[in-house]
Amino acid sequence: MDAILIQILNGLDKGSAYALIALGLTLIFGTLGVVNFAHGALFMIGAFCAVTLQKILTLSVTTIDPERTDFLGNPMKVQTPYVENWFGPELGAAIIDWAVPLAILLAIPVMVLVGFVMERGLIKHFYKRPHADQILVTFGLAIVLQEVIKYFYGANPIPTPAPSAFKGSLDIGVWLGFDPYSIIYPYWRLVYFFFAGIIIAGVFAFLQFTTFGMVVRAGMADRETVGLLGIDIDKRFTLMFGLAAAVAGLAGVMYTPILSPNYHMGMDFLVLSFVVVVVGGMGSLPGAVLAGFLLGILQSFASMNEVKSLLPGIDQIIIYLVAIVILLTRPRGLMGRRGVMED
Repeated sequence: MDAILIQILNGLDKGSAYALIALGLTLIFGTLGVVNFAHGALFMIGAFCAVTLQKILTLSVTTIDPERTDFLGNPMKVQTPYVENWFGPELGAAIIDWAVPLAILLAIPVMVLVGFVMERGLIKHFYKRPHADQILVTFGLAIVLQEVIKYFYGANPIPTPAPSAFKGSLDIGVWLGFDPYSIIYPYWRLVYFFFAGIIIAGVFAFLQFTTFGMVVRAGMADRETVGLLGIDIDKRFTLMFGLAAAVAGLAGVMYTPILSPNYHMGMDFLVLSFVVVVVGGMGSLPGAVLAGFLLGILQSFASMNEVKSLLPGIDQIIIYLVAIVILLTRPRGLMGRRGVMED
């Protein structure tokens, strides 16, 4: 039972990332009708927002520490971060320690701006082009962004630690009535799961309960009719592209303590997340979220040693096998709408 619960938790952790990226992919496809293969690159850019902020906060100046001396008795030169000089040692150290959560404040405007530039500068020219053209151009854009990140940050993963308050693990077994230390789970993975839940709930609440969101949902269902009412639906869909980019970026920011950012992480997540979108149903937001968590849990169980000893390599292909089975039995996916990508 303990092992099952741990795998479910691991699956919810992976599924949170899949669901967030798939949610953004589905927002873009449902509003603009664009299959955006550059969406994984947005996840990567968000992760590197956290890396960038950490580097900025740790920029140091050389100072003299009179209380420390070298072997000759001279005061030592030490590297002191600027933020510690400006805000004091304690507050400055706390700011550096909380670099990842603070990176959210940097990532939101950066990702919205990147989304607007992508949509206005490139993707708008492919709205009426075949989906194959959209896939090719956005996939090419993803490769370009990947190489830009590689040029500026290098090819090696960059460790980005979680705040000290969330390092270590939590004894969840005690909460659930099991023996102490039977179910130990990292704090930050739980934080990421709850963070993903807040973002997903926020997006659905925005679409469901705000006038802007209601107009967007109406436009997703019948774009021409909404346009005839005098509403500039194109402008609203462009804003939704920025929102989708921000969702992907925030997912990347908070995932950095779990997976050290590297230049190809976006492509790694994109392929799996696109499968999630197809399984959930193209254009279905609830389907993308549901499929993200379900496939994350399945992949987690497939990663168990007992399963891999019976079926070697099953953890690498389980998502694709499930996708094949679902598409053979339900061609529109779990919650897909009639007429989407059926022309």
